Amino acid sequence: MKSKFKIILILQIFLLATCEKTPLEDTLEVNTQDDINYFIWKGLNVFYYWQENVADLDDNRFGNFNDLYSYFRGFSEPESVFENLLNRPEDRFSIIVDDYLALEKSFQGLNLSNGLEFGLVRNNTNNSNVFGYVRYVIPNSDADLKNMKRGQIFTTVNGQQLTDTNFNTLLFGSTTYTLGLADYNNGNPIENGNLITLQKTELQENPIAIHKTFEENNQKIGYLMYNQFASNFDGELNAVFSEFKAQNITDLILDLRYNPGGSTRSATYLGSMITGQFKDEVYSKEVWNSKIINANPPELFINNFTDLIKTTDQNGVTTSKEAINSLELERVFIITSGSTASASELVINALSTHIDVRLVGATTVGKQVGSLTLYDSDNLRKSGTNFNSNHTYALQPLVLEIRNKDNENYPNGISPGIDLLGINLRENLGNLGVLGEPSEPLLERTLTYIITGAKGKLNSEKIIKFEEIYNSKLASPASNNMISENSIIKIN
Repeated sequence: MKSKFKIILILQIFLLATCEKTPLEDTLEVNTQDDINYFIWKGLNVFYYWQENVADLDDNRFGNFNDLYSYFRGFSEPESVFENLLNRPEDRFSIIVDDYLALEKSFQGLNLSNGLEFGLVRNNTNNSNVFGYVRYVIPNSDADLKNMKRGQIFTTVNGQQLTDTNFNTLLFGSTTYTLGLADYNNGNPIENGNLITLQKTELQENPIAIHKTFEENNQKIGYLMYNQFASNFDGELNAVFSEFKAQNITDLILDLRYNPGGSTRSATYLGSMITGQFKDEVYSKEVWNSKIINANPPELFINNFTDLIKTTDQNGVTTSKEAINSLELERVFIITSGSTASASELVINALSTHIDVRLVGATTVGKQVGSLTLYDSDNLRKSGTNFNSNHTYALQPLVLEIRNKDNENYPNGISPGIDLLGINLRENLGNLGVLGEPSEPLLERTLTYIITGAKGKLNSEKIIKFEEIYNSKLASPASNNMISENSIIKIN
């Protein structure tokens, strides 16, 4: 089956957009809000994965535009219209944004940020109080310039104790804030009097955070910490694998513990870099709603291993090609956490039916569904004509479920040592270690696992189990999205 990175979807769908407006509509003066509401309805009516499960998205729900406009004028804002049309609670991830430019930047790792990536957990003895722990710091950011480090703890923002009800306002409601640092104290942090003020700016994060090679017991082991599937870094990712290939690594550790996902195309490229011996074989399968499935041949929903990175324009036309540097490995070790999601889980799931995949870490999020960015144009894509420039709303609804070649996935997350071979081990907030160093606890256990084949025992120090309620990446517009970039949509 030939490799595919574009789906040409010819939809035989009769939308309200193609109907003539009735004289009844003249009783309503159409405004921008009406346009946005119709765009939301049309986008979800065509592409939403659960379209058939939502009564208000039925093709015959509205007799004419007047009915549609009048109905949705009963909602206070576009966000409310969108929420009303979703299949909650099963759908946990569809979003609407009022600034598609910020969304597009976020997909490429460009966000308003001070460079501090952190998790938020409940205090060990006071469940309403929350403290933050620094996961890592983006190089050349304000947090980096202020010398913040992985493992630091903070309990207050602008002098206020963090709680499960105020953290969103305090940490994500302004561009500047002052953190009050604390000592860990076995999960009951004690303020130490140190204050650090941080400023957010538009910041580009390179998702290829760390790559290096370890020589252990006459084995060469590659290590890659990859924090987002951002397609604008595909070439740079390929260059890293060129280095691994030149160094003749025998094993690879792929660290996805803080990777919330991103491009499905980049996920396929990464799988092809790790392997290489399965060119044109099935990597993953996509399941869309019945409208789209029935209108198209089944091979259009198959993603295959490839030996080329293709760059395309917004119309899906290939503008450049680059040969993939493949390692042809028969096994890979992947570090995971409760923040490993979507495209990261896709790589784990897809590879596991072809090679030996071993996991070290904690159970992943369980996001086996992908989304598509929809714009207010004739074909709901940015390349469409009649693009509505009167607003900047865009939709990021779930449009597909993704599976491995055996039609399997893990909606409850992938558990190391249960779903796939490996070691179930969470990070110790009291001893996070230095990322990329062989002494960092999760990396150390993975290296030992590779060299000896033994899973080993837990450290003598007790690892306290905290309830993590949020992390900084969830606040970005891209958050836990798995993005389909392989569709050119034509609506007849």
